[in-house]
Amino acid sequence: MKSRIQLACPDCKARLGKSHTFCPKCGLKIDKAVTREQEHRRMRTLPLSRDSLELLAEYIQRGGVIKKKGQSQIFGIDRHRAWQIVKECAERARLPRLVNPESGKKHNVSPHKLRDAFATHAVKLDDSGDGLRLLQEHLGHKSFNTTAKYRKVAGDELKGWYNKLWQQGYMPDGR
Repeated sequence: MKSRIQLACPDCKARLGKSHTFCPKCGLKIDKAVTREQEHRRMRTLPLSRDSLELLAEYIQRGGVIKKKGQSQIFGIDRHRAWQIVKECAERARLPRLVNPESGKKHNVSPHKLRDAFATHAVKLDDSGDGLRLLQEHLGHKSFNTTAKYRKVAGDELKGWYNKLWQQGYMPDGR
């Protein structure tokens, strides 16, 4: 489950952007906006291997579940701690830092980078409409356009597509 911080008018609770100086609803001058945490309660089912499921069941039986803010949580860690754990595991496994091919900038391995790598790999294996729709469901994206961003067109692929069009013998002026 995700939490998202939102800014709100302290008077009427209308949603505000970071640059608002006046509330768009009540007109109040905004000196300090109130922050609200909104939970996104979209649930989705993700597949687990039998081995992972058995390890998880064993962990729960040993008392791994904790109560936090009145809710049962399996691991009880926040996003920051999850990021630290993934970074530490990547360092222990001696994984190299990730390099952005467009900018050359180096990044640590993180939960989000692993998610991006998974999505990119999935699209490379199956970029059909059904494959992208299933990936959208798996990633929990509301919008298909968000998922479609993982479908990056390579230069060679674009050139091949263009050449294929002209090999069909189609010419715009009917020749």
